[in-house]
Amino acid sequence: MEDKISPIILEKSPLILEEIKKASSILLHCHPSPDPDSVGSALAMKFALEQMGKKVTIIKGDSDIPEGFMHFPGAKEIVKKHFFEVNLKDYDLFIILDSGSLGQITRFKPIKLPFPIRTVIIDHHATNEGFADVNLVEKSYPATSQILFECFKIWNIKLNSDIATDLFMGIYTDTGGFQYEGVSEKTFLIAAELVKYTPTIWKTIATMKNSNSPQYIYMQGLAFSNIETFFDNKMALSLVSWDKIQAKNIPPGEVSGGQISPILNRVSGWEISATLFEVERDRVRVSLRTHDAEKYDVSKLAAAFGGGGHKAAAGILMLMPLEEAKNAIVSKAKEMYNL
Repeated sequence: MEDKISPIILEKSPLILEEIKKASSILLHCHPSPDPDSVGSALAMKFALEQMGKKVTIIKGDSDIPEGFMHFPGAKEIVKKHFFEVNLKDYDLFIILDSGSLGQITRFKPIKLPFPIRTVIIDHHATNEGFADVNLVEKSYPATSQILFECFKIWNIKLNSDIATDLFMGIYTDTGGFQYEGVSEKTFLIAAELVKYTPTIWKTIATMKNSNSPQYIYMQGLAFSNIETFFDNKMALSLVSWDKIQAKNIPPGEVSGGQISPILNRVSGWEISATLFEVERDRVRVSLRTHDAEKYDVSKLAAAFGGGGHKAAAGILMLMPLEEAKNAIVSKAKEMYNL
């Protein structure tokens, strides 16, 4: 499989390895509202760096790690701190994984550049403009975990059950179970290689999928009972206000549109779908999807509001009331896609 490694990875991974070799203490993080690619890639990287003899710290970032990911190998070692609770000068290198912008490191307040230590980005988001000292952004890959698999091959990292499980979970979930844009023959070959080291991966998947709390089901109920459509049903938005979330006593960790928006995206005729959840008063988290990414590139819609992501799936944090956010999204979509 080595001869099929991405040229970008072949070029950038040796430069990253040189940064790693010069560092003794390395910081990793999970992005806000982490998904399994964020968590899995950070954990796999931690195991790989420890093979190299490095001291490694993963911080959880802005959000708690979902209970459904806590059985991933190494997850219990993630430190419960966000970006502004650590002193970067305690580390030699900050490796920024699966984060297409500074806002995917933290959204609590702006990060001042330049960083006081060396930084590396490894990411697959099309909106990533490369704000680190060394930037490996392979936009054609469906998951950061797939990029890491190839980096690890080049770095001669020895795969084991822990690394394979974390990488597989990142690839499996960020591809929607191998159904999103970017999935290729290579993706399946890598998945097959990883399963050799973790033959009971189905148990890890089942545990993740069967970990929903009652509050999450209440969240789904709110999401599916508050849908508005626009432009002759071409666009569907699930709108959940802070007041409704509070009325159901739904904790912050359960307020996520990441699992709702893919369901909306399966509806025939809904070309663009999104969840707009008011996670705090006047703080709306938006998860965008489309099943026609060439015609309706939602990463451009997200970028118009400071967000980012992929052509078929993107996200935004909008600091405004829910109704205002809805109107802004609808207006911009009309303008951008000629709806």
